[in-house]
Amino acid sequence: MHKSVQDILKMKKEGRKISVITSYDYTLASLCDRAGIDVLLVGDSAGMVMLGYENTIPVTMDQMCMFTEAVSRGRTNSLLVADLPFMSYQVNIDDAIKNSGRLIKAGADAVKLEGGTTMAETISAIVDVGIPVMGHIGLQPQTTMLSQGYKVQGKTKDTALKLIDDAKELEEAGVFSIALEMVSHEVAEIISETVNVPTIGIGSGVGCDGQVLVIQDLLGMYDKLKPKFVKRYMNLSEDIVESVANYKKDIELGIFPGQENWFSMEPEELKKLREEIGR
Repeated sequence: MHKSVQDILKMKKEGRKISVITSYDYTLASLCDRAGIDVLLVGDSAGMVMLGYENTIPVTMDQMCMFTEAVSRGRTNSLLVADLPFMSYQVNIDDAIKNSGRLIKAGADAVKLEGGTTMAETISAIVDVGIPVMGHIGLQPQTTMLSQGYKVQGKTKDTALKLIDDAKELEEAGVFSIALEMVSHEVAEIISETVNVPTIGIGSGVGCDGQVLVIQDLLGMYDKLKPKFVKRYMNLSEDIVESVANYKKDIELGIFPGQENWFSMEPEELKKLREEIGR
């Protein structure tokens, strides 16, 4: 039985840190699940990491459902949260509920959407139909990048107060957790102490109740962006390139495939075949 939203809420009450990994495919999701990760997040960053987009804006609901289905087949123990992509929930509440339902049908246990106070009514409506929601404030890749660019949030008193108000509004709207992206660590800690739901930090310091990284970043597989907040535990991109280059070289030298890699006929059958061909 996989973890539930209540399990994640309980972890904050007990002072246990929450581990979250953003994953997009069956293979890596199953390995993360086996490692004991608490929450698997199917992020719309899949558009960049898996599909090669410049940002998350082009990602569609169909694509998010596909990634969610793949990850859901790979998890046994982790809670699964899926992102609502750009413009799948901002137009009206009906769209937000319908598209949240699509992600749940695809295998998610909860959905995540970006926005503070302005999204409170939408979040409340989604929660009211029985779908758990993770909020997301601070840097919001779907919209903040359009107006501000890649900047740390909450560095002044006024912007900090706005973030704290946003977090309170999201809690009142019914979210079970809040992602804090690139929020100054002081403000992230204040928010974590202020709200009763878990905060999940990405580039927001150790004071959050949990942390999230993209699995490809963690393993050093995605080189296009190297944010300061990423800790690389491996450098697989170089290992993969080297391994593929060695594979190419083995083919060119006739080393691969070797006898241990192919299949053979029984000698008697081969003899019969050659005799038949000879005739």
